[in-house]
Amino acid sequence: MAVITKDSVKKDLLGRLKTVKGHIGGIEKMVDEEKDCVDILVQVSAIKSSINKIGLSIIENNACECIADSIEEGGKVEESVKEVLDTILKFTK
Repeated sequence: MAVITKDSVKKDLLGRLKTVKGHIGGIEKMVDEEKDCVDILVQVSAIKSSINKIGLSIIENNACECIADSIEEGGKVEESVKEVLDTILKFTK
């Protein structure tokens, strides 16, 4: 299984996660201040979109690392592709 090793990918993901954390704090404040439900749902939707993008970024990194490692090590690329597809299926459920 591949891990996030590139500093640029890791930095990007951590930045996105911090942004999501900030949005969640904003939603908490909106709920506490009894803001309009539609406004709150817009923010929830933005968080869902951000989380989805984070997941896709992780999948992309994992796929590249997993398949590249398999090729470099002379392994079975078919198994690596299957592992990547299994990961994608788990994410989309």
